[in-house]
Amino acid sequence: MKQLSQTWFAEGYIDFELKKYTLLAYLQQINRYFNENKLYPQLSDLIFHYNNIVAFRENKKYLQEHFPKKLTGVQIEKLQVLYEQMIADDELMQELEAIINYSASEMKTTISNGTEIYEFVEENLTITPIGIVPLDIQEGYFFLSAGNTKSTHVYQYRLSFFEKHDEKFRSIKTNYLEMMPRSIVNTYENLKAALIKDRSDLPNPAVYSIETDLRFPVEETLLPIAKRSLVKFISQA
Repeated sequence: MKQLSQTWFAEGYIDFELKKYTLLAYLQQINRYFNENKLYPQLSDLIFHYNNIVAFRENKKYLQEHFPKKLTGVQIEKLQVLYEQMIADDELMQELEAIINYSASEMKTTISNGTEIYEFVEENLTITPIGIVPLDIQEGYFFLSAGNTKSTHVYQYRLSFFEKHDEKFRSIKTNYLEMMPRSIVNTYENLKAALIKDRSDLPNPAVYSIETDLRFPVEETLLPIAKRSLVKFISQA
């Protein structure tokens, strides 16, 4: 997929029709993925660009604070210089504001399309602890099963905390382990016992099953949403 640069709206020739064409070509690609029920990394990339232009529009004095850390000092300086140009050029200011307002509206609509898919998948996930849940649930395994398949994707997970703007958030890191067959005889409990036997680094792990009847793409949709849903589930435990 062709990517937008992080400061695409402020680069090169500031022309509404030109930037509109660039944006619509980008959103067309995003919607093509959404139509295939593929959300990531497209949805997170789109939200990143939306937050950029909203921050630029709403708070010019605090760009470095409000823009994501992915932006370099050189890019921040470029945007600050652009503001100085805008102050001196009413026509440029009007053109850029038109670009930003139009882009924010179009991006928001596309984000809503992706969010509908996200919420639909989230509502159709079922998370269940397997066996006795230990006191330490910061690290363990989860089984991801989709559709009517007789196998399950096995992942190891680890939760961690990070702070942003004086707020604490939980993040999750996962490592794909293997695909394991599942049946009436080979239950989740049996799969858990096999993991404990084969992997001595976690003798008493927290283990969860995440199931859905949906046949959506695993890497692009089911896995990212399953990970976020598991973090929420554990946080509420």
